[in-house]
Amino acid sequence: MPDPSQTSPPTPPVTPVPPQAPAPGPAADKRALSDLVIDVSQGTSSLIREEFELAKAEVTEKVGKLLRGSVVGIAAGAFAFLALILVMEGIAWLLNEEVFDGKTWPGFFIEAAVFLLIAAAAGYVAYRAVKAGAPPIPEQAIEEAKLTKTMFESEAGNLAEDVETSVVKGGGK
Repeated sequence: MPDPSQTSPPTPPVTPVPPQAPAPGPAADKRALSDLVIDVSQGTSSLIREEFELAKAEVTEKVGKLLRGSVVGIAAGAFAFLALILVMEGIAWLLNEEVFDGKTWPGFFIEAAVFLLIAAAAGYVAYRAVKAGAPPIPEQAIEEAKLTKTMFESEAGNLAEDVETSVVKGGGK
């Protein structure tokens, strides 16, 4: 058994400290242009990564919902199909006894025609549903990217005007 006096006390977990933004003021205005470009490029790449993560999360969520709905729909369709087989069999035998005087085959052909009509209607509904549920597109991420692009364009225009003004007035400093 180890000696308790020789073991070191547990160290507390280290939590990462986020980097502090520079305080606005004269020191921030005197930063080198290269530092500003690096900050902008790092911020832009971070923003783009976050946009991709948002798009990926959105698509994953939509695909998950589509899969769950599909599985439940398939199960419901299987049970409904089994019930429909039994109902249609009963109707065919009822037509055999009441309408066709013991002839079995006309009732089953009528049932087959009804099945084909139902299949055509179901195919049409399925086609419209698939067409309406176009591929899962991350609409929220696309909208956010458009807003970001607009913001960058306006900020770039403002920055270009400021640089032009300072070059003209400041003599190229």
